[in-house]
Amino acid sequence: MTYKLVLRQSIILPFHPQGDFDHGDVALSNGSVFIANTAAGTVEVVDGEGLRHLATIPGCPEASGVLVAQEEGLVFAAARGAGKLLVMDAVFMTVLREVAVGSRPNGLAWDFHRKHLLVADVQDNTARLVDPRAGQVIATAVLPGRPRWAVYDRAGNRFLVNIREPAMVAVFSASTFALVEQFPVSDVGPHGLDLDQEGRRAFVACDGGTVVTLNTATGSELAQVPIAGPPDAIWHNHRTARLYVAIQEPGVIDVVNTQTMTIEEQIQTEVGAHTTAFDVLRQRLYVFLPSCRVAVYEESEGG
Repeated sequence: MTYKLVLRQSIILPFHPQGDFDHGDVALSNGSVFIANTAAGTVEVVDGEGLRHLATIPGCPEASGVLVAQEEGLVFAAARGAGKLLVMDAVFMTVLREVAVGSRPNGLAWDFHRKHLLVADVQDNTARLVDPRAGQVIATAVLPGRPRWAVYDRAGNRFLVNIREPAMVAVFSASTFALVEQFPVSDVGPHGLDLDQEGRRAFVACDGGTVVTLNTATGSELAQVPIAGPPDAIWHNHRTARLYVAIQEPGVIDVVNTQTMTIEEQIQTEVGAHTTAFDVLRQRLYVFLPSCRVAVYEESEGG
């Protein structure tokens, strides 16, 4: 079976002359897409069923990381410009509480077992563990360098955090929040990060223009795939074994076949488009464009 991303339509977002968007995520229960509008300091919400702009949630200066806790119906948004975390209701799109989380929070990862959120700070190089329902930081850990994105590894009961320099993946125990391992990365500037379905491989998209694949049990490198330029957000589609890599310059999505570890497809987006959100249930990739639009792609089967 082969797959191809097909452009379905574009959704217009509120205009901002800078048009800078960061991470987004999808509430799978209703398909709503929550988008960090960095330039405007808001979180934009797109209706994933009607494919239209639904709401603007203000009060998120330099909005960066956005993550949905699916079972809890919560959305987290890091306000990098205000040192706080917004905890929102995924259905009613209301801010339930705000949590002070350091200087410049950015990367987020959700431990759905313990209901804890890792928040990685790009200024003080600290990871904080937050209990979002209590609205407080319950643990802190020093990072080996400036963090980028982070994920929760359910199979290993741990958090993985990309570190820009020295290039590595820092591994923290989810139970003790202690740094337990450091996986070196062979290319410069680890940025985007995701896992395969079993959690056996970590895909690390690097500023040097590669996707490096690591064995999560040993930290050893399994593969390295050249991509079109420095990446940002990545998503692994477990159903199709395809990795979507957003690249700001020249404005493309490189699609990596994670079985063959080759570039299977390249989608032209828009110069400056560097972040996306993926709906695994609806097999839909949302690409956030500097022209203040969302390009909606769907996976199409063929062959």
